[in-house]
Amino acid sequence: MKIGFIGLGIMGRPMAKNLIKAGHELVVCDLNKDAVADLVSFGAKAAENGAAVASECDQAITMVQNSPQVRNAVLGKGGLIETAKAGFTLIDMSSIDPVESKKIGEELKAKGCDMLDAPVSGGEPKAIDGTLSVMVGGKKETFDKYLPLLKAMAGSVTYVGELGAGNIAKLANQIVVACNIAAVAEALTFSKKVGADPELVYQAIRGGLAGSTVMDAKAPMMIDGNYKPGFRIELHIKDLTNALNAAHAVNVPVPLTGEVMEMMQSLKAYGYEKEDHSALARYYEKISEVSIKK
Repeated sequence: MKIGFIGLGIMGRPMAKNLIKAGHELVVCDLNKDAVADLVSFGAKAAENGAAVASECDQAITMVQNSPQVRNAVLGKGGLIETAKAGFTLIDMSSIDPVESKKIGEELKAKGCDMLDAPVSGGEPKAIDGTLSVMVGGKKETFDKYLPLLKAMAGSVTYVGELGAGNIAKLANQIVVACNIAAVAEALTFSKKVGADPELVYQAIRGGLAGSTVMDAKAPMMIDGNYKPGFRIELHIKDLTNALNAAHAVNVPVPLTGEVMEMMQSLKAYGYEKEDHSALARYYEKISEVSIKK
């Protein structure tokens, strides 16, 4: 299958490479020319913009930062819609506001084009090894058509419902992840403050009810003081902003989300926004005056 791919960042680049490994032909586009050159060396063809991508492909994936970037890539000057033919399908794998997904989908529909919103979870390691979790919204028949394509990048692909439902699921995921990371940081800081070894406490509780994928991924990073980003704080702030906006639009209180959002905002104020979201441990370090780093 010949596929357009727009957005070759931390997540998009390994995802695109996995599609090439699976035997697909890629036409790629990104503002980062080094990333484009890397994909070209891997077998992809470079395109100047979205319009150039859609002129060659009947389907394209977008994997960009947020709603405005998706809208620009699809509907802006030089966007996909300029040359997309009737029957063209956009698979947006970015994490954006579900309301915006629906609006972009409606504009594509008016041109005879289709859309899936298919955000991912798992961070850079799972993007590299092709075991991402993908949550998909859109027409069921469109989902069925592109399921094998999505499986080339993922370990789990789940149909959630109509367009926008994929991003609703992703925001729910990000709420759980953010609160879980904060709880892990709080528990390990508490352990250190009252005189226990955070690493031994982690080993003691990880096999019980408190254990989780998040704990196993993030507790070792906190203990090592390693905040190299798999998923940056600034991106989690973006997701929680979308979650808060969506929740407030339908009068759903999300107090835990709001609390963790303020913790992340404080870290951004300290200049840590480029670090991994496990750096929530730094927040507790500042307010408790104790570090869990071994």
